[in-house]
Amino acid sequence: MSLVLANSPILDLFGDGAAPLEGWPWLIVALLHTILIGLFFGIPAGVFIWAERKVSGRIQDRLGPTRVGGRFGWLQSAADGAKLIQKEDLVPKDADSLLFRAAPYLVVVASFGAFMFLPFGDGWSAVSTDVGLFLMFAMLSLEVIGVILAGYCSGSKWALFGAMREAAQMISYEIPMAICGLVPVLVVGSLNLNEIVHYQSGGWSGGLPPFLNWNIFHPIAAPAFVLYFVCATASCKRAPFDLAEAESELVAGFLTEYSGMRWSFFFLAEYASMFAVSAIAAILFLGGWDDGIGIVSGLKSSDSAVMQFLGSAVGAVVLIAKASKLVFVQIWVRWTLPRLRIDQVMTTCLKYLIPMSCALFLAAAIYPLALNQGTGRTDLRPSAIGDRVPTRPSADSHAASASTAPASTEVAAAHGEVAQ
Repeated sequence: MSLVLANSPILDLFGDGAAPLEGWPWLIVALLHTILIGLFFGIPAGVFIWAERKVSGRIQDRLGPTRVGGRFGWLQSAADGAKLIQKEDLVPKDADSLLFRAAPYLVVVASFGAFMFLPFGDGWSAVSTDVGLFLMFAMLSLEVIGVILAGYCSGSKWALFGAMREAAQMISYEIPMAICGLVPVLVVGSLNLNEIVHYQSGGWSGGLPPFLNWNIFHPIAAPAFVLYFVCATASCKRAPFDLAEAESELVAGFLTEYSGMRWSFFFLAEYASMFAVSAIAAILFLGGWDDGIGIVSGLKSSDSAVMQFLGSAVGAVVLIAKASKLVFVQIWVRWTLPRLRIDQVMTTCLKYLIPMSCALFLAAAIYPLALNQGTGRTDLRPSAIGDRVPTRPSADSHAASASTAPASTEVAAAHGEVAQ
């Protein structure tokens, strides 16, 4: 697992572009990545909080959120932030002061850590690794530790009850979510998020547009996407799966004793996690940074470093747009559907979603074998054609793709042999 910079020309400023960084250059690059991801971690959360207010106002025909806070309502979010900063930071008398104060930071760090492995564009990731999907799921699952700690250390039985219900829900839904995430892994044959997008991207083939290569058009991956999105919504504690912390039924769940900025940290992590799971969905099922009409692939295939950088930048915008649309759907669902009871939430997961995800995982393993017996191919999409030209190597090749490049070649060769 190696640290790589978003763009090779910038990496050349600190080294020769081939040798691994050491000493002060390594610290500077690490700090630069942390700052960039930290900014991206906070800014989208603020944007989605603003969108939550505006979208809910439109859906429910409430004029207040659509009229207040300047022309587009952005001043309202700024006012909320100023209000939270000025609020008194209270610690209950019976609470464990140290752990009570640390719990919000654990939740934020868990959500922030997942962004370290997220490729925003072709090779634009802070940490490049062959098991990026596994590590992102692992980091997101650590959020439950802060939730349990917040309820346990509050010195309130109501907060403890809410934390236990929240933890049970989050852990339960992470199981089918991870299983559905493995369906594209079986289709592509790699846990590397860059390789998964490369498999789905490409140019026009036989008059067919490139977006037909996306896993959403795979007969097994398509229903897996629906299940993944449902589980991701529940894992982020979003309605209609938010009864564990619903304000009217349980005061505020594990957040009951929190106020001010520490209270806001939980919601900062929630909105950041919404974007993270949506970005994973876009990478696994919706082609990631591929625009679907060949613009990004064409720019990346150029010999010009400027055009390659432009291709990565356009791809990053495409990925952010796809993930933001999925976040919008989560907001839309929250203000449209009624809440489920906690027993219905758990029954839906344990009795229906887990068996369905296991069935899809088994079908994803059997489907290419059965298809190969009848057609001699493992996939009917253009991406499975044997004469497909692999995409241009990404910036990961500078440090971390020494082992991934052969894996990519082997996957492409395997498809070619089957097609022949």
